[in-house]
Amino acid sequence: MQEILDAIQSQDTSAADFAALPLPESYRAVTVHKDETEMFAGLATRDKDPRKSLHLDEVPVPELGPGEALVAVMASSVNYNSVWTSIFEPLSTFGFLERYGKLSDLTKRHDLPYHIIGSDLAGVVLRTGPGVNAWHPGDEVVAHCLSVELESSDGHNDTMLDPEQRIWGFETNFGGLAEIALVKSNQLMPKPDHLSWEEAAAPGLVNSTAYRQLVSRNGAGMKQGDNVLIWGASGGLGSYATQFALAGGANPICVVSSPQKAEICRSMGAEAIIDRNAEGYKFWKDERTQDPKEWKRFGKRIREFTGGEDIDIVFEHPGRETFGASVYVTRKGGTITTCASTSGYMHEYDNRYLWMSLKRIIGSHFANYREAWEANRLIAKGKIHPTLSKVYSLEDTGQAAYDVHRNLHQGKVGVLALAPEEGLGVRDAEKRALHLDAINRFRDI
Repeated sequence: MQEILDAIQSQDTSAADFAALPLPESYRAVTVHKDETEMFAGLATRDKDPRKSLHLDEVPVPELGPGEALVAVMASSVNYNSVWTSIFEPLSTFGFLERYGKLSDLTKRHDLPYHIIGSDLAGVVLRTGPGVNAWHPGDEVVAHCLSVELESSDGHNDTMLDPEQRIWGFETNFGGLAEIALVKSNQLMPKPDHLSWEEAAAPGLVNSTAYRQLVSRNGAGMKQGDNVLIWGASGGLGSYATQFALAGGANPICVVSSPQKAEICRSMGAEAIIDRNAEGYKFWKDERTQDPKEWKRFGKRIREFTGGEDIDIVFEHPGRETFGASVYVTRKGGTITTCASTSGYMHEYDNRYLWMSLKRIIGSHFANYREAWEANRLIAKGKIHPTLSKVYSLEDTGQAAYDVHRNLHQGKVGVLALAPEEGLGVRDAEKRALHLDAINRFRDI
């Protein structure tokens, strides 16, 4: 691995040099183990500790197949799907690997007694398989996490509708929290040249998810002037939704849970901010009963920011805790887009406020290749910025996942894989200087 790292850090390494580098027999990777899937049985979700289930193992380099690439991972990041994998909720990911392994002789590689996790990376292409023409050894890349087979017509208008659509590093093996990753070549995109490795690795999953959910016609199709309610507006997903709303001429109403998070939103340029804890919103009277009076109080508060207008689009991801309120406060004919359920999957809402007001609920999951490419292009152009707050070593991935699980983080947390330190990989210092304050925004608060 040192020879690979030396080649990446040298300014003189050619594509031919990268192609000639010998691959190691094994590499370090963050894994969960199949024989430990019951280790947290009987514990509440909050009490399940990723530091106990995530391992740093030495694993063999996987076989490279047609249309695939092996990438030397300089940096990655932790997403909620990494947390879910680590606590084996809502179910063990080994079921995903078993089903994928039955698809073909080649996919059998993924059905292993260990699962290498991680759905983001920034790094350098080492090898490409047969049929790969757009990417070559030595290319500096980031990867989106959409894995598709595209043998069915269902996915050809929108690859997210492919029956064999999976999230790489969650529903497939050989993910990005490792020194080497195996990806399909159509997951690769150019690394933004003004960002360090860890900064470039941070946006991938959440940036593309927010783009589809809010901007794309497959999601809410946001337009100028829209009032957009963004839950968790300073978090991993919400921080990108806030940026998209501001960059697209919409009016974000940012919901946060602390003065510190409110300040992050202000630093991004948002003006309408609701600290739900400070203002005491409790949408549930108890575990079974919601409180419509709190929905109405919340709606009234929103209208104070919008000149009396209701919400056009709700950017939903907390799920059970907030969904009833989200449906209620949306204007007639408005849209609620949902991509997650971090507070619970069983949503409840009063359907009268949906059907009688012709509102829409749109399910949104990650992004298709084009949407991911557009989202990455905006990062590369400096229109949208990483929201990286803290960086961990590969050895400390368990702690990183624990912090995300317990919501102890801001924005995104990164993980260094092969990169020996932060700040490496910047190729355009002049462009970086133009955006340095925005790049460091989440680190400075």
